[in-house]
Amino acid sequence: MKQFFLTVLGVFLGLILFVVVVPIVLITAAVSSASSAPVTASNTVLELDLRDGLSDQDPINPFAAFGGSGLSVMQVVDTLAQAGEDRHVKALLIRLPEAGMTPAAADEVRQAVRRFRATGKVVIAHSQGFQPVGTTISSYMVGASASELWMQNTASFQLTGFSADQIFLGRAFDKYGVNAQFEQRYEYKNAVNEYTQSDFTPAHREAMTAWMTSIYTSAIANAASDRKVTPAALRATIEGGPWSAAQALQHKLVDKIGQVEEAEAEIRRRAGRNAVLVEFADYASAHGQRDGSGRNAIAIVGGEGAILTGTGSGGGFGGGSSIRSDDLAGALYEAIEDKDVKAIVFRVSSPGGSPEASEQILAAVRAARAAGKPVVVSMGAYAASGGYWISSEADYIVAQPSTLTGSIGVFGGKFVLANALGRFGVDIRDLSVGGDYADAFSPARPFTASQRAAYSSSIDRTYEEFIARVAEGRHLTPARVREIARGRVWTGRQAKELGLVDELGGLHEAIVQARRLAEIPADESVRFKHYPTPESPWEALSSAFGVSSEAARVLVGIGGVMADPQARVVLQRIEADRMRSSGASVLAEQPLH
Repeated sequence: MKQFFLTVLGVFLGLILFVVVVPIVLITAAVSSASSAPVTASNTVLELDLRDGLSDQDPINPFAAFGGSGLSVMQVVDTLAQAGEDRHVKALLIRLPEAGMTPAAADEVRQAVRRFRATGKVVIAHSQGFQPVGTTISSYMVGASASELWMQNTASFQLTGFSADQIFLGRAFDKYGVNAQFEQRYEYKNAVNEYTQSDFTPAHREAMTAWMTSIYTSAIANAASDRKVTPAALRATIEGGPWSAAQALQHKLVDKIGQVEEAEAEIRRRAGRNAVLVEFADYASAHGQRDGSGRNAIAIVGGEGAILTGTGSGGGFGGGSSIRSDDLAGALYEAIEDKDVKAIVFRVSSPGGSPEASEQILAAVRAARAAGKPVVVSMGAYAASGGYWISSEADYIVAQPSTLTGSIGVFGGKFVLANALGRFGVDIRDLSVGGDYADAFSPARPFTASQRAAYSSSIDRTYEEFIARVAEGRHLTPARVREIARGRVWTGRQAKELGLVDELGGLHEAIVQARRLAEIPADESVRFKHYPTPESPWEALSSAFGVSSEAARVLVGIGGVMADPQARVVLQRIEADRMRSSGASVLAEQPLH
């Protein structure tokens, strides 16, 4: 019976590999290897659809696009810069989300749109409504940056502020016998509150209200500037809602009412005769990243997601991103060793993660500076906790007004599940050999007093190491860092006032500063080199199935003969070799009938 299930599983995985994965690989490889120059119609209108969301950076995994829109903030910024210089591109149509956008992403998109408009090109944004969900104010801010903001006739303008919900599990854990044992440094390190509290603590409420107010105020000010009204007037109008589309037009929150098809027709008319609507992703794919020119280069090194030790892009087929310390540190060292690279722009978008992984990456930042290559950090959606750790010793830090940063603190602990599972007849028993601390993180029982003291001491040590790095990098006294740390999250605007950030802006501003620090004249052309290098489809397939990239090519090559029993034999042998390499005992392969 066991062999039967193993055979069924093998066949199922084989079908996935050859029926689903292989076509994707072949298509992706064909697209990436196409050598024909991109052709743009004489009068082109780009259509940027923001409704599926944006990642911060281009994924390293070539299959990540299958898990979302496939567009990133950095890709939007880079592509709009190219489109602004492309004489064939005459206009831009933006499809706005009905809910919120990541605030820092909205800041950066708005800035890129404004630079695009500064080239004399028209932008129309179209909305099918603004719902009272999350940071819808950020979506409106992007719409306000357009030449005209349209709204569908049946839509509602329900944006009246900024709200956020927080789930607390403290009472449920008490009721069902889950014992959450955590250490936090300090009262503003609120990640543990979800497990230990039933309501906001005073510190949690204070910090969250402060950064929400900062984001809301900043978005109102930007939208008001673009709509050419005062922030006070725009805020009063917005908070006086909700409004129907007609009322929103009457209150000058939008410029015109119409269906998206009408907006498309209008922007094509403005673009000129026989204007063609082109999807933004298609244009971006055809033109690729800006490489620039010149003898000097600036490296753009990116990391997005939770910070973990080890290697691997993570995400599989369409999953999320993570920062692996070996990979990101390796990318920084590659840029250090490249003699053409004169400065590094380090793009960080991370909520944090492992202190050990963060320190490994920070050591690479130090190495770059020691090699005489300035490092400028460009913060994305967030650069908090470990995300700030890896940024702290850069030469210069640029953040968006709405970037969530800081969170200089640490937390950790465990869940004791013995009582909870015991209610269902499940018993946990632990055995350990060695010192008292060997079973400290067993879910079977709480920390002993000595274990808790030892763990608390390690948390204190990590906190003090974090303080020391920020003090060194930001030229602040440790006492001052402790005042503004305590695990508190700040927005980029707040962080600049505190000295944790040097400038408000995005990738564009970071590149300007990198040129300045590397003493590259403003009128001199510069090349851009991007790290880490994206995986090829073969490498991604290799990572997903645990085989070499050469083996992946072979598997794809025989995909057309999946019905042949010999193809299935190859699959079984590869899986067996994989298991053996991991230390497993694998029985002799069974013949196929």
